[in-house]
Amino acid sequence: MKYSKRYIVFTVLLIFVFLLKFQIWGADRAQVGEFRGGSLDAQVWNPLVAGDVNAKQIKAVIDNREYDSDDENFYMNEDRNIMVPVSMLRDALNCSARVYDEQELLVEKHSQSIAFRLGEKTAYVNGEEQDITSSLARRGDRLFVSLNDLSELLGYHYTFDIATNTITASDTDTSAVIPAKYDLRDKERVSKIYNQGAYGTCWAFAATSALESSLRPEEKSAFSVDHMSMSNSFHANQFDGGEYTMGMAYLAAWQGPVYEKDDPYGDNRTDNSLKAVKHVQEMQMIDGKDYEGIKEAVFKYGGVQTSLYSTIRSSQGSSMYYNSDTAAYCYIGTEKPNHDVVIIGWDDNYPRSNFNTPLEGDGAFICQNSWGEDFGENGVFYVSYYDTNIGTHNVVYTRVEDTDNYSQIYQSDLCGWVGKLGYNSEHIYGANVFTAEKQQEISAAAFYATGANTEYEVYVVRHFKNEKSFSQREKVAEGTLQKAGYYTIDFVNPVEVDEGERFAVLVYINTPDTKHPMAIEYNTGEKIMQDVELEDGEGYISLNGKKFVDVKEKKDCNLCIKAFARNK
Repeated sequence: MKYSKRYIVFTVLLIFVFLLKFQIWGADRAQVGEFRGGSLDAQVWNPLVAGDVNAKQIKAVIDNREYDSDDENFYMNEDRNIMVPVSMLRDALNCSARVYDEQELLVEKHSQSIAFRLGEKTAYVNGEEQDITSSLARRGDRLFVSLNDLSELLGYHYTFDIATNTITASDTDTSAVIPAKYDLRDKERVSKIYNQGAYGTCWAFAATSALESSLRPEEKSAFSVDHMSMSNSFHANQFDGGEYTMGMAYLAAWQGPVYEKDDPYGDNRTDNSLKAVKHVQEMQMIDGKDYEGIKEAVFKYGGVQTSLYSTIRSSQGSSMYYNSDTAAYCYIGTEKPNHDVVIIGWDDNYPRSNFNTPLEGDGAFICQNSWGEDFGENGVFYVSYYDTNIGTHNVVYTRVEDTDNYSQIYQSDLCGWVGKLGYNSEHIYGANVFTAEKQQEISAAAFYATGANTEYEVYVVRHFKNEKSFSQREKVAEGTLQKAGYYTIDFVNPVEVDEGERFAVLVYINTPDTKHPMAIEYNTGEKIMQDVELEDGEGYISLNGKKFVDVKEKKDCNLCIKAFARNK
C-alpha cells in the first residue's frame, strides 16, 4: 500500500511536469498550418483552379466593353492565364490582329508590333525576343492567345477577380492607336496588281481588291471582276463605268463574289449560274475626309475603296497633277471623282516636294491602282492628303463569312441603296414582308445605316396578314451603328417560321441630322436602272410605328431590308 501511494504521487508529478513542458515548449513550437493548395505542386493546383473558373461563365470588361465566355469561348488554361480567341482581338483591343501560315499571330497597336508563334513561350516585340507565360494555342480550328501576356506587352492594366470570375483590362497608353506610317504591302495584306485595260471597270477592281485585302493574309483569294461588272442587277456594260454602291449591292445580294478562275477577266463573257463563294454581311462607309477613320480601317480591316479625279486613263498617260518620277498625285479643283482606287497605307511625313502642286504640308495615302505594274511604283502611287477628292467616298469590307453562315437570304433590293426615303424626320419604321420557303429560323436582318450613329430596333412579325399585324411584333435586336454602311444584325433568339408562312422584318431607324433615313431601291430614270425590279417586294413604312402604309403609296420603290434564315 505504501508503495502504491508513492506510485500515485510519482504519476501525478510526472503529469504535472508534462503539462508544464507542453505549455512552455509547445508555445515555442506552435506553427500555422498551410492553405491546402499551398502544399500542392503547381502542376496539380493550377488545373484545379482553371477547372473551377471554366465551370462558370467568365466575364470580361475590356476598355469598358463587355464580353462573356459563352459568346466568345475564352477560357483559363493550366498556366492560370485567360486565353482569348484571336478573332475577338481586333474589336476588343482596337488593334490589328492577323494570322500568318496558320501558326503566327501579329498584333499591332500604338508603337508595338508583337508576334506570337504557335507553341512557343516567346513573343517578338518590335523584333526583340521576350518571354511570355503562355504560348499561342490551337483549339479545334481556332487560335487562342493569352490576354495576360497581351495586356502586359501592350501596356494594359489587367486584373482577374476570381470571386466574380471577371476580367478587367484597360489601355493605359494614351498615344495614337495607329502609327505615323503604315503599308499593307509590308504585311502581305495586298492582292496582286491588276490591269483594267480599256474597260471602265475601276470600280469593280477597287471593290474586289479591297475585299481580297480584307481576307489577307489568312486567305489569298482572287475574285472575278467580270462577274461583278456583268452579272449584277444593273443595266450597264463594262465600258459604262460604275460606282462603289453597285459593288456593295452585288455583294449584299449574294450575287458574288466568285473566283477569278471561274469567270476570267476581259473575255466579254460572264457566267450567271455561278454562286457566291463568300457572303459579305457588313460594309462600312467612312465619312468624307475622315482621315483618322480611314487609317484605322486600313489598319484593322484592310484596303479601303475610295475615289479621286484623274485625267490619266492608263499607265501610259500623263498629267500635270501627277509626278511620274515620285509616283505622286494631287488634284485640287472642282471636278468630281471619276476613278476608284484602294487605299493600302499612308505616310504622314511623305514630302510635299514630291508633288507637282505646291502644298501646305506633307503626308499622303498609299494607293493601289488597276493600271498594271507599269504604273507608278509597281502599280502603287501616292495621293496627297490635300487632294480634293481622296477620302471623300470610302468603303471597307468588315464582315466577310463563309457561305454556310445562313441557309437562305430573303430580299427584294437587288440594286441596293439607290436613294433615301423619310418623313422629313430623323426616324422611320420600315418593314418588308416575305414568305418562308420551308420551316426555318429567321436568324438575322440586314439594312443600311444612311448616316453615322444610327440607332435601330429590329422586330419580327409572324403570320403576317395586313398592316394591323404590326401590333404583334416581337423585338429581336437593338443597338447603335457608329458608321454609315450595310449591316447584318444577328438575333439573340431566332424566330421560327413555318413553310409558306408570311412574316415581316420591321426595322426602326433613327439617324441624326437627316430627313430621309431609310435606304431604298427605285428607278432613277437613268439607263443604268432600266432593269430594276420593283414588283418583287412588299414593304410598309410608318412615322410613329402605329399607322403603316404600303411603301408604293409613298414611292414606287423597294425598302433595303433583308432577312436571313437557317433551316431547321
